[in-house]
Amino acid sequence: MRKIALGAVLVSIALLQAPPNPSAANAGQQDQASLTKDASAAYEAKDWPKAAQLYQQLAEAQPQSPRLWYRLATSLHEIGEQEKAVAAYQKSIDAGLPKFLGEFQIALVYASMQNKEKSLEFLQKAATDGFNQPEQLSDTAEFANLRDDTRFTKALEQTKRNQKPFAYAPENRQFDFWLGEWNVVTTQGDIPVGSSKIELILGDCVVQENWTGNGGTTGKSYNIYNQALKRWEQYWVDSNGGNIFFYGGLRDGVMDYFTDEIPQPNGPKLKRHLQFFHLGPDKVRQFSQGSSDGGKTWQVEYDFTYNRKK
Repeated sequence: MRKIALGAVLVSIALLQAPPNPSAANAGQQDQASLTKDASAAYEAKDWPKAAQLYQQLAEAQPQSPRLWYRLATSLHEIGEQEKAVAAYQKSIDAGLPKFLGEFQIALVYASMQNKEKSLEFLQKAATDGFNQPEQLSDTAEFANLRDDTRFTKALEQTKRNQKPFAYAPENRQFDFWLGEWNVVTTQGDIPVGSSKIELILGDCVVQENWTGNGGTTGKSYNIYNQALKRWEQYWVDSNGGNIFFYGGLRDGVMDYFTDEIPQPNGPKLKRHLQFFHLGPDKVRQFSQGSSDGGKTWQVEYDFTYNRKK
């Protein structure tokens, strides 16, 4: 009897130590691939009950996949299983989904449940953690009853800042007084010299000038705050092939630009000093001087006044 028992034990150990059956492993992988394909098809077709059932199986089999938990949560939300959807979104975060994305979706679920406090709580968390799609807050119907709450306004403002962090830095808004459409005249005599449209481009990070002179010359300047060098820079180009690089900053309310000493075709090097004076909401003075002696003395190049078009 003892020999029979020992033999049975040895057989059991041998079975445990035997290498896995390749055919069985491949079959399991094929089943998983087929399940994933069916789940994706149901999700894309918005067959939410079927998608929820299939993604439940997949997520439980692969709990470290944030995508599977996210799709399960979305499917549960669509079929009205809101508490389960919140739990699944949280598991997607735990598995590695960016927090702000999962938190926004949880806020959306709570909003659909008419749970204003929880929805606002998770909107604030999403904004703090980097959510950067303000149009999602503004346009999503479920958030309609939240928009008169100061907490919603604060989350929306933070989301806008997340979308354009560079543009919202205080230094980058120092030259906004020049924005608009202008008729340009000489400061002395009010003689028309051209017109200009100043606008924000490239995510509100660049102040672009679009100049049209009465003599036919056109030009553009690109103005940006250089965060690394802590200064404003302007690069001017025009239809005559001209180009000038300025640098400087806002000093006592005046945008103050200089150039290096630039070699000239005839004569000594020329250093330029360009200033923009904010004279109120509808008027800006642009004053340019040049120096041929390294900045010891200066001569007026032009003196223009920008009057805002009505």
